[in-house]
Amino acid sequence: MSTPLLHKAYNSQTFKKEGEQLVDLLTQHLETTLAGTSEKVIDWQEPEDEYAFWKAYSNQSHQSAHFFSTVLQRSIHTHHPHYIGHQVSPTVPISALATLLSAQLNNGMAIYEMGAASTALERIVIEYFTQAVGYQSGDGFLTSGGTLGNLTALLAARRAYTQEDVWNQGHDKALAVMVSEEAHYCVDRAARIMGLGEKGIIKIPVDAQYQMKTELLASAFDRATQSGLEVIAIVGSAPSTSTGMYDDLEAISAFAKAKQLWFHVDAAHGGGALFSKKYKPLLKGIAQADSVIIDGHKMMATAAITTAVLFKNTAASYATFEQKAQYLWEKNDDPDWYNMAKRTFECTKSMMSLRFFAIRNAFGMAFFDDYVTTLYDAGIAFSELVEQQYDFELALSPACNIVCFRYIGDGTIPDLNKLNQYIRTTLLEEGHFYIVATQLKQGYYLRTTFMNPFTTVAHTTALLERIRATALSILKQ
Repeated sequence: MSTPLLHKAYNSQTFKKEGEQLVDLLTQHLETTLAGTSEKVIDWQEPEDEYAFWKAYSNQSHQSAHFFSTVLQRSIHTHHPHYIGHQVSPTVPISALATLLSAQLNNGMAIYEMGAASTALERIVIEYFTQAVGYQSGDGFLTSGGTLGNLTALLAARRAYTQEDVWNQGHDKALAVMVSEEAHYCVDRAARIMGLGEKGIIKIPVDAQYQMKTELLASAFDRATQSGLEVIAIVGSAPSTSTGMYDDLEAISAFAKAKQLWFHVDAAHGGGALFSKKYKPLLKGIAQADSVIIDGHKMMATAAITTAVLFKNTAASYATFEQKAQYLWEKNDDPDWYNMAKRTFECTKSMMSLRFFAIRNAFGMAFFDDYVTTLYDAGIAFSELVEQQYDFELALSPACNIVCFRYIGDGTIPDLNKLNQYIRTTLLEEGHFYIVATQLKQGYYLRTTFMNPFTTVAHTTALLERIRATALSILKQ
């Protein structure tokens, strides 16, 4: 028998009241952050201090409106034009609303009857992606993030390129994948989860532009096979996370074909360039890949977390997970594109397709061209601005919206690494700008990723001025 408390928790009028309060709060937040009139991007607190605050908060009674407002105040503001840090997009509001709809419906999507609308929409969304990649047919699905996407693709590679039935019988051979030394750490993690170990991750050095040295692939492959490894796949970065440089996908494809390897492209960040007429050439050769992943929550402005896993061969989309769960479906020998648990890690899967389709429905596919092109242009423009400064230097000329640079002063500073570390820490603690950093071969560099299409040259000029002032203050001390 339901209780008064349960009735209170599910009360529709309470939902309406609190929902309107939250939308009003977020509307005001959107207005102030997009305009850059809010004072800070982040109100930095040390982890223990933040924990202590919420521990004390949890011991008190608060209205939902107060809770929502407090979370907002104490969170990073990705819609602020001074947010130029990690690769997470400021969500298009319509995608956030679609996520609210998804959360309230809570259709699990393991099987078609638990998510009919979102399952059909997911197939349509995947068709947009496979067509953009250039697959003649192809297939795929949406999953929870690039890490899981890369793992799923490499499991498909193992299924396709090993002689054994690994899924059912396990394997006793030493398998390996080839990948750039600048690839995202989640590829390394995926290989280790698969049991490949450190030996099974063959890292190929990069050149001065941080692109995979494809001329070294043959010798690395020969050394691996001579040591008893069975190489099953090669991964191209599009782009690498630290520097934003795209590997030569055509050269990697040719090598993969010659050696009969699975060719996977980690395009989590840069795959959105497929929808940009100006920057699509960066992905030349991607149509030859056996699998591709693209994150919607990076360069396509969807709410997190939304990742497309795409396969050139439709059958590969179904073959990875072969196990019987007859209580879920009646036939196990039919691909059943509409029963998603057959194809993805998740048995209960969120309605990710709504986040992407809502944007397309409201603004058309042209939105993605505008979004990616604007952000990539912003990265190039910022690099040109840095080059004009006598006291800054670029790590390399950027290919996209990721720019690595550092303060060098008059050229006589003894420890540039330490100075730029201080600069980054100071900026974080001040909270007026949010940028990150990366360790490259030349040393420690500040790193910006332009994710907000409303970040202008005026904002980035102010950033450089703030960095300069910070550096001069530190040097005086």
